[in-house]
Amino acid sequence: MAERAQKIWGYRLLLVLMVSVVAFVLLLPLGSRAGGIPGPDVVLLIVFAWIIMRPDYVPLLLAAATFLAADFLFMRPIGLWAALSLIGAEFLRSRRLQLRDASFLFEWLLVVTVIAVMTLVNALVLSMVAVEQPSLGLTLIRLIFTAATYPIVVILAGRAFGVKKLSSADLDRIGQRL
Repeated sequence: MAERAQKIWGYRLLLVLMVSVVAFVLLLPLGSRAGGIPGPDVVLLIVFAWIIMRPDYVPLLLAAATFLAADFLFMRPIGLWAALSLIGAEFLRSRRLQLRDASFLFEWLLVVTVIAVMTLVNALVLSMVAVEQPSLGLTLIRLIFTAATYPIVVILAGRAFGVKKLSSADLDRIGQRL
């Protein structure tokens, strides 16, 4: 049991480290120019992929802290995208049993749909309070890049870091209900 707890905490630490490295790289001034093409929301994708594959590795408070820190670092309106991301993450966590046996295509479409709804709600809330926001074209490009990057994040999580979905046999072996 202690070995399992150490493994879980190790993966939680790895998640924080991965998100920190991604945030650091995104904040580096590597040939960035104003009005450039927006990249994918990799922090969101990492947390979503890990929540779908191993929800026990990403507790609610860790996800909330990750999303809130990303809001501060990327100078977004504090709390709005974090709240939407947390709602999306918990929605995906609540669908973990259906996603465990579903095809990757279904999982991918569900994640993209959740991110699209989050993006729409974000734009609506920002427009209601008259906050300046990126153009619709840039928002759609970011959504497309984020959707296209999700399979890469899932492959890296599984191959490079060993984060895999739990099967029913794994759940029986560790004596846990997911």
